[in-house]
Amino acid sequence: MKNHGSRHGTLPGGNEGFEGSGELTRPSWPEYFMAITKLVAKRSTCLRRSVGAILVKNKRILATGYNGAPAGLKHCEEVGCLRENSAIPSGVRHELCRGLHAEQNVIIQSAYHGISIQGATLYCTNKPCVICSKMLINAGIEVIYYEEGYDDPLSDQMLSEAGLRVERLIL
Repeated sequence: MKNHGSRHGTLPGGNEGFEGSGELTRPSWPEYFMAITKLVAKRSTCLRRSVGAILVKNKRILATGYNGAPAGLKHCEEVGCLRENSAIPSGVRHELCRGLHAEQNVIIQSAYHGISIQGATLYCTNKPCVICSKMLINAGIEVIYYEEGYDDPLSDQMLSEAGLRVERLIL
């Protein structure tokens, strides 16, 4: 796995995207898409963690997803967090949650709208868990960029075995 850092500079007054010389410094495509992914995460309705995901192919966004309750159902802020109330630690018993993961939602949104995602790249604010990793493998995703780590050795093993390129990208 590779690590990427940001190459943005700032002018006095906070004009991001410019170096001190006044020349425009464009973000790389991965930086650009990860920045959008972080914005998508702000739509999350999870009380524990805000996660965003986007699928990209040929430099075009195919779909977005964030974690939260299924469409039309009450959010955890309205009914309480099942995992928190049951003292379930992060990373285990994924089925004991009202919400879907961002990666699941981005795959579902693609299917719902009839968009092929085979060969796409996933940008996600968090590294996928093993359940999402299996879905991404079967969906034909080829590359995963993530910002925050998620300790799931089985996920790492399966993604590697499937030949997916996984890279950490920190903005």
